Order: sequence, then C-alpha cells, then structure tokens
Amino acid sequence: MSDPKRQEVDAMQHILIVTEKNSLLVRSAAELFREMEYEVTVTGLDIEEISKLQDPYEALVLYMESDGQEKQQDIVYLRDKAIQEDMPVFFLGDEEEALKRLIPDHVLRHVFQRPIDIKLAVQKIDEYIKKFGRQSKKKILVVDDSGAMLRNIKGWFEDKYQVILANSGAMAIKYLATNRPDLVLLDYEMPVVDGRQVLEMIRTETEFCDVPVIFLTSKNDKESILKVMALKPEGYLLKTMEPEKIVQEIDNFFEKEKRL
Repeated sequence: MSDPKRQEVDAMQHILIVTEKNSLLVRSAAELFREMEYEVTVTGLDIEEISKLQDPYEALVLYMESDGQEKQQDIVYLRDKAIQEDMPVFFLGDEEEALKRLIPDHVLRHVFQRPIDIKLAVQKIDEYIKKFGRQSKKKILVVDDSGAMLRNIKGWFEDKYQVILANSGAMAIKYLATNRPDLVLLDYEMPVVDGRQVLEMIRTETEFCDVPVIFLTSKNDKESILKVMALKPEGYLLKTMEPEKIVQEIDNFFEKEKRL
C-alpha cells in the first residue's frame, strides 16, 4: 500500500540554491521558498558537492558575491548541469563580465541586481515555475549553435513543452547518453559536428536510436535534404516558417504519436 506522506513529498517541487556564502540573504530565500511549500536544497559552488545532487529541480538560484573569476570551472559545470536538466537559472548579485561569458543569455532567465528585494525575487521565481514548470510536459531537446535561435525556440515552445537546449552536436549526444527526450529538434548547419552527423550518431546508438528527430534549419537545397532523408528523420522544417506554423507542426507530431 502506498504511503500518502511519501507521495506528498514526491509531489513537492524542488529548488536548488547554489551559493558562494551561506549569507542571510540565502537563508531568507530558502525560508521563503519553504513557506511556499517548495523543497529546498542549499549547496556550495563546488563541483564535488553539485555532482552528488540527483533530484530533479524546478529552478536553480545562483548567489555570488565575487566576480566569478576564481570559480570559473565550477560555474561551467553548473551551467552544463542546468542545460542538461533544463533547469532555469536565476542569478542573485551583480552580473560581472566573467559571469556573462560563462553563462549565456539563453540559460539565465533573470538577474536580480543589488540591492536585492529577496521577497520580490522569490515571488518572480515562483511565478515563472507556476507558468513554465516541468509538470507532465513532453520533453524537446533543441540543438542549434545560435544562442539567439535557442532563445527564440525556447520562447515559442516553453508554454507547452519542457525545452532542453544544446548549443552543439557534441552537447546533444552527451545529453542523450543519460536522458531520453520525446523529440530532438535539430539544426543542420553547425560547426564541428553538423546535424546530419548528429542524426547518424543517434541512429547508430542502441540506447537512443529510436528517439524522434525533426530538422529545423535554414538549409533548403535538394542535395542537403536528400542526404538526411535516408536517415529517416520524422520531419524537415525551415526556420523561415512563421513561428506559429513551426509550433503547430510539432503539436501535430505529438498528436499523431498519441494515435499510434
């Protein structure tokens, strides 16, 4: 017989707070989230500590007092974890140049600059989670080397779907090694590993060879299209299409999947 208390705990949404220093502001944020009935984990900005965390988190709140220069490796690890697990990142503190280089705009959902109104910050993060939280959404892995395009696509889809962003073919394959999205939305032209090569790798790996892939690309010449059609993608969409039409095509794909 299932334990109702255990089910209640499992249903709680989790917030991860990563901090250089367990300050009053961090403690206040954690308490406010708990009052809103979130489960809260507070950990240091340290790869070893962060790597031990397994729970799915609805949001990552990063608090820093320094410019991030001495913590670059830890920040990069945290950034990659956020991207791979589709955790929206909220930053508390002054956004220094070092941080801007390490965490791209499409990963940061909001920066709360000093002086920080922590009640307002927690309220805004709560509003974001209520609107865009994971819940039972289908999971789409979007692969594109353009940060601007990733931001656009996330904006188009995040009302309906859980959107994971990968800015390279290598990052996409790394994600797929440990996660299974419901769909990969794949750019064709990317440096080092292009979309065709990514699809080839997907189709040859037993663990995720049957993950559906739809191209979303600017490449519309016949030769390029024929090269990938032999690998049997589920679709081929052009970036020149209206965003509403692209979203409709993806909606149609999932509706068709339901009927199969």
